[in-house]
Amino acid sequence: MTVLVASDLDRTLIYSAAALGLTMPDPVAPRLLCVEVHESKPLSYMTETAAGLLAELTADPSVVFVPTTTRTRKQYQRIRFPGRPAPYAICANGGQLLVDGVPDRDWRRQVAARLAEECAPLEEVHQHLLAVADPAWLRKARLAEDLFAYLVVERDLVPDEWLKSLTAWAEARGWTISLQGRKIYAVPRPLTKSAAMREVARRTGATTTLAAGDSLLDADLLLAADAGWRPGHGELADAAWTAPSVTALATAGVLAGEEIVRAFAQEAARLGRLDA
Repeated sequence: MTVLVASDLDRTLIYSAAALGLTMPDPVAPRLLCVEVHESKPLSYMTETAAGLLAELTADPSVVFVPTTTRTRKQYQRIRFPGRPAPYAICANGGQLLVDGVPDRDWRRQVAARLAEECAPLEEVHQHLLAVADPAWLRKARLAEDLFAYLVVERDLVPDEWLKSLTAWAEARGWTISLQGRKIYAVPRPLTKSAAMREVARRTGATTTLAAGDSLLDADLLLAADAGWRPGHGELADAAWTAPSVTALATAGVLAGEEIVRAFAQEAARLGRLDA
């Protein structure tokens, strides 16, 4: 039996300093392990306990751990997870499938063909974002892997009505809008983590899929998995979103990441006992 574990990264498995959510007294705060450095500065963390659990999980030959992220390849490759290197990784919200760190060209061609057929072109969406964003709160505008666009904003200054209007405009053109931290993502609706996860499951012969995620862009991933978990923070928690196969955790912050890895390990062990 092969178990595929597909986990979102930022604010699900790894956490920036701003997202750690260390609300407990300092003397009892968890020890942290830095797993990402950017421009010579520590950027993302896991608890040491979560790191140890992940190392044990990836050492199990019956488990295929698949980091699954909206990050670009370059952003993903800054991360140094404990344990065995992941043989597959899903980047750019499913637009890039890495096999032993190398982009799969056939998968990228399949994705490009589907996007061209089903939704408005990236350039149209990008130009609209630039036209309607207010310089008072816009900090950066970026394209990712020639697949989707995102804005870096001062979140507290972005009007709710503006976001609703943008969402309606994008939906009419086959795109999805997602607010995650200080970033507003515009992603083609057919560009999904779930499609890439299914492809990895097909290639590995996985009989069971487990998943975790915190944002609206992770909902399709959670629904496609046999079992899923979402933390007590993020877009999905804010919307009180859940599903029959999804466990909604009450824990928020970096301790939710630890709880998610523990849940993956426990479920993989349970399935292994059943298989035996």
